Amino acid sequence: MSQAEASQTESSQPVGRFLFVTTILVGSFLLFLVQPMVARMALPRLGGAPNVWNSAMLVYQALLLAGYAYAHRLSRVAMPKQAIIHLGLFVVFAVTLPIVLVRLPSPSPGWEVLWVPLFLVLTVGPVFFIVSAQAPLMQRWFAAHPSAGAPWALYAASNLGSFAGLIAYPLVAEPLLSLKSQSLVWSLGYGVLIVLVLLCARLRWRGRPAVPASAPAAEGEATASIGSHDVSRARMILWLALSAIPSGLMLSTTTHLTTDIFAMPLLWVIPLGLYLLSFVVAFSDNRHFAWAVSLFGPVIMLLAGGLTMVSRHSGSMTLALASVMLLFSIAVTLHSRLYDFRPDTSRLTLFYLMMSVGGALGGAFTAIVAPVVFDWVWEHPVLVLAAALLMPLPEILKWRTMEGLDPNMARLTRLILLGVAGFLAWLLYDVAAKAEPDIHRVYLTVMICGVGLLLVAWRWMFVSVLVMLMLAQGGLKTIETTLDGQRSRSYFGVYTIREYPSRQIRMLVHGTTLHGQQSTDPERLREPSTYYGPGSGVAISLNNAPRLYGDDARVGVVGLGTGTLACLRQPGQSWTFFEIDPAVLKFSHNGTFTYLDTCAPKARVVLGDARLELGKINPGSFDVLVIDAFSSDAIPLHLLTREAMRVYLDALSPRGLVVLHISNRYIDLEPVVAAISSELGLAAAIRDDNPADHTVLTSSSWVALSRDPGQLKALAQAQPDAPWRGLKSPAPHGWTDDHASILPFIRWNKLLGDL
Repeated sequence: MSQAEASQTESSQPVGRFLFVTTILVGSFLLFLVQPMVARMALPRLGGAPNVWNSAMLVYQALLLAGYAYAHRLSRVAMPKQAIIHLGLFVVFAVTLPIVLVRLPSPSPGWEVLWVPLFLVLTVGPVFFIVSAQAPLMQRWFAAHPSAGAPWALYAASNLGSFAGLIAYPLVAEPLLSLKSQSLVWSLGYGVLIVLVLLCARLRWRGRPAVPASAPAAEGEATASIGSHDVSRARMILWLALSAIPSGLMLSTTTHLTTDIFAMPLLWVIPLGLYLLSFVVAFSDNRHFAWAVSLFGPVIMLLAGGLTMVSRHSGSMTLALASVMLLFSIAVTLHSRLYDFRPDTSRLTLFYLMMSVGGALGGAFTAIVAPVVFDWVWEHPVLVLAAALLMPLPEILKWRTMEGLDPNMARLTRLILLGVAGFLAWLLYDVAAKAEPDIHRVYLTVMICGVGLLLVAWRWMFVSVLVMLMLAQGGLKTIETTLDGQRSRSYFGVYTIREYPSRQIRMLVHGTTLHGQQSTDPERLREPSTYYGPGSGVAISLNNAPRLYGDDARVGVVGLGTGTLACLRQPGQSWTFFEIDPAVLKFSHNGTFTYLDTCAPKARVVLGDARLELGKINPGSFDVLVIDAFSSDAIPLHLLTREAMRVYLDALSPRGLVVLHISNRYIDLEPVVAAISSELGLAAAIRDDNPADHTVLTSSSWVALSRDPGQLKALAQAQPDAPWRGLKSPAPHGWTDDHASILPFIRWNKLLGDL
């Protein structure tokens, strides 16, 4: 067939815009539905630490990069061959469905950063790879029609489908379907996608991979050859930077949210969802919304970006909202600039490939480099500053072109304004140091932002004002804590040691959660504090262990913290601690906290995930098992399922006692525990402790569970002045590894009240 005949044949074929949009939407929906689904499936193996989700995101970005590279290479061959290869791989990879977790030996402590990605790649890698390739490839197939027009709006549709998949998981899939059902439904969707791709291939079967002559590089720009395309190196670097910064910022925002509020898929998907929505806005044919967000970008950058170096251990939903608003603003602004620098459609797959490389680089910086290099989430303000250096800055005052304004006078005025900003920041530093914000802090912040906006035409001055705000709002305190060596970081989070000499107290803080404290007064070194006071459920249970189980009672504790519980050990007892993070154990061995070495020096400490390690021990190994494993302000979900409770019961003696810590600001865990105890036929009681002295002790809720109701009656009689009560009405169903939704148990009044 001649070229003219081929072109005529192509023109006679329908464009098929609706079919291609549908195919892209379905593929993207499946792609981003599977992300939280696999994370939820893996929760019993991986736990709920923020870096687990960041590692998962890094794996997804790497697979996305591989899929985009495959699409870029495949788009250069003849259309029939493309269709055969692509559909063939779709069918071959279908043998890995339905998705199930791969059997992989548990990692040694410290190797989680490599083990988690390998685990996820082996579990979902093939299908994720092939589905990720369909969006750029379908856009290329669509653009092959002479009458198709520009395909960029289809990329917006792709991200809209991705966003829909993310939102559908916590709102629909997780509450209504078990994990097994979710996997089966996803597999059916995969089959539908194969049919849609087949229809698209049929529509473009006679198409040709058009590779027009390369557009000339801009004058003075060096070029790099990639395949048959010549692309400006400067343009490629800009693509990478504009893609990497929002990607890295999305993960650093996730770390902030899941550390400072609670670890669950609903929160994991918020930053990713906003990140995807930013592409919908930035790549839309209608530019008004993108223009509006970019216009207000400098204001949001100063107001919200100025808070990114705050590291107090008293987080709020206000800070969380500011963080996600900043993420969305930066992502839309930088992705809009990325759209402005898009190439012609002949370089479509190359453009998406470079975007994917940039996204993977940003993810690698946040998920791999930052936890090793930084002792705090320094990647967050670093990425915000990088965004400020790249975002378009609209000139509010026409300093450069204002008629009658002497250039020297303009320069002097700008310097004076910068000095005023510095003075106001100095005043703000003193005001911001207070525990509670007041109206003076608001006034000063607004005034500094106003000065920054007057200087927005000069990027270095605008960024200088942003740095002033960061330092004044809490950055200097954050830097001071780092320089004093009071902070450390591991795969599982950021830990801060806070000293209060006037109160003679040393604290261990993880996110916004107090993990324990110890008096520095030599006379009070053994005194339990925080959640473990004499009226707490755990103290009552452990103090009565000799009465219930004899002087040689065997005690297991899940979650070491500062080791406070060790000082409730009594002579003759054997104790075992289970701790997932070696960094936490280090605090008890280097003299930072002395509870463990002083009160239980012979206690055994098992490093690793407690649920997995408890499953390895001999049945009936403990008489009392304390579950006190916090991931910031939440007990990891996989430690509160029916299967987890069975593991605890297997580890207990027949009349043994499980003591479960369920204190939580935002999640009501009591109905969940009540449902599980009812389903397993356990006796249960709860002790709500609200001590009068909140300077040393903290309110807490502890649930005691046992196969023997007599043990709970004995506990209640042992300390009549500290009554236990029955659990409230149980949830319809207890959580299981296969089916658990946290939505019905969120304390929305508390959550909204913190806004």
